[in-house]
Amino acid sequence: MESCQSKGCASKQEKTQSDQDVAVKGSLAKIKNKFIVMSGKGGVGKTSVSVNLAMALAKKGFKVGLMDVDIHGPDVPRMLGIQGMMGLSPNQKLIPMNYSENLCAVSIESLSASRDDAIIWRGPIKHSVIRQFIGEVEWGNLDYLIIDSPPGTGDEPLSVAQVISDAKAIIVTTPQEVALGDVRKSINFCKVVKMEVFGLVENMSGFFCPHCGKEVELFGTGGGERTAQAMGINFLGRIPFDPKVVSCGDSGTSFQEKYADSPVSKAFSAITERMAGR
Repeated sequence: MESCQSKGCASKQEKTQSDQDVAVKGSLAKIKNKFIVMSGKGGVGKTSVSVNLAMALAKKGFKVGLMDVDIHGPDVPRMLGIQGMMGLSPNQKLIPMNYSENLCAVSIESLSASRDDAIIWRGPIKHSVIRQFIGEVEWGNLDYLIIDSPPGTGDEPLSVAQVISDAKAIIVTTPQEVALGDVRKSINFCKVVKMEVFGLVENMSGFFCPHCGKEVELFGTGGGERTAQAMGINFLGRIPFDPKVVSCGDSGTSFQEKYADSPVSKAFSAITERMAGR
């Protein structure tokens, strides 16, 4: 009797897994381009880059989804100024949170009762959630899916590499050597899991003084470009340091709408031009 029950339980699990595989495949088929934004270490502004790339693409008229797979530190909703919980569509799929007509987002924070709840999960659960973020979400037809991952080469980027086989990596670094050493590990991670590296972004690269306009190298400059050349990958561009990016992120305000002519906004626009293949 116990053996029959065990077989029945295993059969149900296999059916559930099969159904989810079909759902994941169906969702991905409607998404033209997938990019995972990675960093070798924390503190390099990876989420800020993810959010601003998504905003810049949406501003150009593309349909964009932003998927936050930083399970333990989800910051995407705060940077977009999105609050509340995700709803359900008539076919019982999660509805992404809308930021604008062209940009929507999904994050574990939008499924939590409180923003301050701690997520204490091991790898297999996180892998399952990432699959659900794809197959059980009503993404619809997208031109781009931008995936914001936590720093390092652990469970979340590995799950993305396994589930989204055609995802391309955009790796974010700051110019100093301590960050570049970790970036080289991220590049080698992509080689091991056979994920194409689309290119490298050097963030916080120089600071333009608001008084005299002179550039100050707070963290140095050029290290990202030299690393990209040495590792044989594309260098996508430099994004200057601007304190207003931080304040806009904290308040959930679009930096690019507020400071459209700034060097930072122009840098993001140039990177998304390369993403669009222009």
